[in-house]
Amino acid sequence: MAEDASSSVPLRKRPEFWFYGSASMAYGIKDNAFSYILLTFANQFLGVPGYLASAALAIAIIWDGLTDPLLGHWSDKTTHRLGRRHPFMYASLLILPASFYALFNPLTEARGEDAFLYVLILSLLIRTGTTLFEVPSTALLPDLEKNYDQRNRWLALRHFFGWTGGNGLHTINMNFWVGGFGFAAATGYIIYGTVGAVIIALAIIASALGTQRVAARMAPPNENFKISQIGREFRQIIESLKNRNFAALFLYSLFVAAALGLGTALYLYNVRFFFEFTGPEIAITGLAILVAPLAAYLLAPRFGFRFGKKATAISMQLVRVVLYPIPYICVLQGFWPALGSTASIAIYTVFIFIEVTVGIMSAVMLDSMMADIVEDSEKQTNRRSEGLFFAARSFAGKFVSASGIIGAGVIVSLVGFDTITNVADFTDAHRLHFAILFLPAYCLLCFAGIACISLYRIDRQAHEENLRILEERNAGRPDSSTDLGTANN
Repeated sequence: MAEDASSSVPLRKRPEFWFYGSASMAYGIKDNAFSYILLTFANQFLGVPGYLASAALAIAIIWDGLTDPLLGHWSDKTTHRLGRRHPFMYASLLILPASFYALFNPLTEARGEDAFLYVLILSLLIRTGTTLFEVPSTALLPDLEKNYDQRNRWLALRHFFGWTGGNGLHTINMNFWVGGFGFAAATGYIIYGTVGAVIIALAIIASALGTQRVAARMAPPNENFKISQIGREFRQIIESLKNRNFAALFLYSLFVAAALGLGTALYLYNVRFFFEFTGPEIAITGLAILVAPLAAYLLAPRFGFRFGKKATAISMQLVRVVLYPIPYICVLQGFWPALGSTASIAIYTVFIFIEVTVGIMSAVMLDSMMADIVEDSEKQTNRRSEGLFFAARSFAGKFVSASGIIGAGVIVSLVGFDTITNVADFTDAHRLHFAILFLPAYCLLCFAGIACISLYRIDRQAHEENLRILEERNAGRPDSSTDLGTANN
């Protein structure tokens, strides 16, 4: 296997460690744009009503969710001299950067309801390009690293780059571009879309080329994907997805993705109107978010080793969901410093730092737990399905986050944001109405997700036992470490 050749090399000296981690910058920028910017861009700049803008985003997410599992399964069973994953990763280069650029640099003069179709088409293209890159790229990990605890370090680095790339650009954007020129002005969005597209392209090229050699040496699949037997392929997908440990993480993703979809889509409405922060002040919170991934990168592997992945994931999620509503409640009860004051931005920034740090730590554990399911499933099905599992969990998150975004669009319209364009028009009555609609739904969804994690059963001992069983099973088979590049020539 590819990882055997590098097992004696310190992780930080393995180039593929850094190229695997840095790949998430492309996803981070796209995800940040869709989570925080796109609803505001469509509603405040293009004039698309909130319910229509959220519907466009939701349709794109559903499309993405439906294609993810099929593409993940396809990449699991692809035989190519470049490896199982890389043909898809290179294909994304033809779609993702250009469509991201076109979204924020509109090629049409349509505004209002007429712009709905434009937002929808570009959202579909961007999410298709993201699927082609992110699903195969993430699925490289179980082949790159077998060690239960070391997987935490790979994913901690990947989350670090994803958050740093997405929120780094977000911080600059809020300070100089959209935040500087105004949320209803074209100039800021044009710069943001152009710079984002360039960085996405560079991240795809660097990570694909940087992991190419080791990926080409990975063992080929036992069987190939056959479109002529698509019914059989879907039966295999269903068989793999019956794994009980996967079901626990899948259900978690259903609930938490809905909550995060709701929270992130409303983020700019929260900070601009509820807390009355200006663009540069929003950028200050972005600086805290830039530091948080580094803290999570350093802490997550240590907590995972000390307390285990499941316990760390649950405890960090509990801390996050308990902290989240406190600033909103304090504002409504009059315990918060004057809105717009230095104390207000300082205290809010501390809350954001802690919340994001523990949120990333939990996400690292959950992704690492997903990687451990690969061997648990292979023990039962004799197939490696890492692409399918990561894609299907992504499917759950994206599919249900559509409901969160729809909910956000409904809240935008119910509170009256379709006619509110400046902070002076946002009254205390609006603020209370907003909190009543938003906070209970967000917190209940998060608590439901936390309950689902308790159903997961793979710990360090179980993982090592799965590896032992597979090693004994494979010992009697012909050598499967054939260089894939040679095998296909």
